[in-house]
Amino acid sequence: MLEKPLLIIDGVGYVLSFLISALRRSLSFRLKLLGHSMSSSKASSSSEPKKPRNIVIVGASIAGYTAARTIAQYLLPNSEYRVVVIEPRDRFYFTWVLPRFCVVEGHEHKVFIPFGGYLPAGSLEADGGKVAWIRDRVASISRESVSLQSGGEEIPYEFLVVATGAGATDSLPSRVPADNKVQGMELMREMQKRIRESKDLVIVGGGAAGVELATDAKSKYPEKRVVLVHSRDAVMHRFGPELQTTARKGIEELGIELITGDRVVSENKEKGIAVLKSGKEIVCDYLVNCTGQRPDSKLLAALSPASISESGHILTKPTLQIQDDSLPNVYCCGDVSETNTTHPNSRSAMRQAQVVAYNVISGTDGKIPREKYIPHWMDGMIKLTLGLDKSVANVGDGKTEFLFPAVEKDEALMAAGAWHKLGAKPFEDTGSEFLAKIKAKI
Repeated sequence: MLEKPLLIIDGVGYVLSFLISALRRSLSFRLKLLGHSMSSSKASSSSEPKKPRNIVIVGASIAGYTAARTIAQYLLPNSEYRVVVIEPRDRFYFTWVLPRFCVVEGHEHKVFIPFGGYLPAGSLEADGGKVAWIRDRVASISRESVSLQSGGEEIPYEFLVVATGAGATDSLPSRVPADNKVQGMELMREMQKRIRESKDLVIVGGGAAGVELATDAKSKYPEKRVVLVHSRDAVMHRFGPELQTTARKGIEELGIELITGDRVVSENKEKGIAVLKSGKEIVCDYLVNCTGQRPDSKLLAALSPASISESGHILTKPTLQIQDDSLPNVYCCGDVSETNTTHPNSRSAMRQAQVVAYNVISGTDGKIPREKYIPHWMDGMIKLTLGLDKSVANVGDGKTEFLFPAVEKDEALMAAGAWHKLGAKPFEDTGSEFLAKIKAKI
């Protein structure tokens, strides 16, 4: 009877603790900045600048991008350290809206948010900027440097942050398998076309991506036969029973055929059927795989095999250093890390990135890392769409949960808010300006 009030109290305590910690860090940095200003005024202005010491961040999805932003924000002026971001894509991909935009036409450009606006002002300036940005892939990692895929250039590092995420080999509607906006939009439009033209659509996987794609497709094309196949007994099985029940009800109300406790083992495209493990055959002219994502840990696996879990995640300490004492300067955050987070998402990734950033900053001052990432149930909040005009938000600790049903009026969902959050004006694409700026600096 007291479960929900206690959960609310715990949530309020978590928010207050977060705000107090943020205020403490801000005040501490201001004092540090003041001390630096006073000492700099007494120092000789003729001293030659030192060669930058690199804090290399591999990957600029939400975890890597947040780590870069936070470290740049807390580096002192004229610091000998600089942030080096290595990211192959030309823009930030807002993946939460992919299931919707793989069904509904005309919004696909809103997935691709220009990089740069989320960084502190002046970070990318040629003189005095704290961030260097390299559009490339990392081919390998050693104990002292990373090697770039294009040309094999070696980038030395003092600190390394691995934020390579999950789903690197996955496809739509979970991830965009392209490194630039033009190709990404083409792939999304092709999927829109195939869904629009299909008569018997089969979707595999009853997690958030599968449920949202199925309900959006059936909501937009009510005459279409849509079948959702999930290997577990309930859709959204990682969440509480109330969300599971609500999701099933939304699926059934739309007239989607739901098959649980079974899995697709093969597809015969010539015959137009999908074959289930049970032996059942389903008529299918388009099959979409929405099963789980795989962590992209291969780079670190080659350097530190013992730091990789059975699931392929990178094992981390509470400080988010990897579990290899011989590499105390290597950190990990986001979906690629194993942090015992119940429902990993952008909130947990951003919080992990901030912990990494604060510990790296401490390291630049010669101090040992003290900030720790402790998973909290509030990070696991999810908003699940159940058709074009319905959604339900869910939050809970695994035992108690809250549901917040809503009517959706914005077909583009939270795309505009994401652009604002990342310092870009919706939906003005300045990606080419950013690419020109980083090429000039490098």
